[in-house]
Amino acid sequence: METPGGLPLISISVPVLNEADNLDALYARLRQLGDTMADRCRLEFLFTDNHSSDATWEKLAALARADSRVRAIRFSKNVGFQRSILANYMHARGDAVMQIDADLQDPPELLERFFQLWRDGYHVVYGIREKRPEGKLINAFRKVGYWVVDKLSEHTIPRDAGDFRLVDRKVIDGLQRYRSSNPYLRGLIAGMGFKQIGVPYERAARVAGASKFGVAQLVRLGLAGVFNHSVLPLRLATYGGLFLLGLTALGAIYYVFLRAFHPELPRGLASIHILVLFGIGFQSLLLGILGEYLLRIYLILRAEPVAIAEDMLNLVPADIKL
Repeated sequence: METPGGLPLISISVPVLNEADNLDALYARLRQLGDTMADRCRLEFLFTDNHSSDATWEKLAALARADSRVRAIRFSKNVGFQRSILANYMHARGDAVMQIDADLQDPPELLERFFQLWRDGYHVVYGIREKRPEGKLINAFRKVGYWVVDKLSEHTIPRDAGDFRLVDRKVIDGLQRYRSSNPYLRGLIAGMGFKQIGVPYERAARVAGASKFGVAQLVRLGLAGVFNHSVLPLRLATYGGLFLLGLTALGAIYYVFLRAFHPELPRGLASIHILVLFGIGFQSLLLGILGEYLLRIYLILRAEPVAIAEDMLNLVPADIKL
């Protein structure tokens, strides 16, 4: 979308949930960024409010009245972080879109570097977190999670990279063709191909408020990454079943020979119980893996909207694509 001055339009995508304490500082830095890059591009600031319970929407309304570049959509309920980002992408008008969190842990000023790489021909530019102000345990947990998702995925997923990225309009258009009720956008974008590059940076501490992304949310996001972008769990279930079948056959042969040469041996009631319980547990695991894939198929067939808009700022109903 070319602006009146012939400059490209860059959409700054910001999903928010109870971030009233951060909005003033975030907007001040975004506005400064717009002034700094005024000779290279034009910016719009697109917020998706995940049904905040604090004064987030009221603050966005005040910003939208003062600055027409601020556009916002409030959802009728909390639809989750990944769907909130996807909804933001669906409504961005820019030639490229940069996604950033409202807590200012990711520096908006890095857009200048992202923008130059985009101008150099890269379709996806993502931030790689070299350092983050968190405890050693949670950092180790994240690194292991990134490693597992990358190794199990059918395509390479960048490690130590979150959703802080700039993507070209071609990527946005391609992303909207996917049907997923529980998207894992890092995997989707990585698997689409295009020319991609990472930019190392140090993540800052949260300016205000509390994180909405705890260990439970990290685990759910990791499971979405595995089940959405890998069939390896299904193959492991098959291989595991074949292995146990072969082990059972060997055990049966061993038992026949053992009883033939040592008929006086007592029958092992305890070992039978252990084997039965192990078999039940293993079958339950396999059914759980199958259930995860069937659940995703069911949700796709149910065709739920990404989100439902309750209110909007500086948008008209015709702009809504949810």
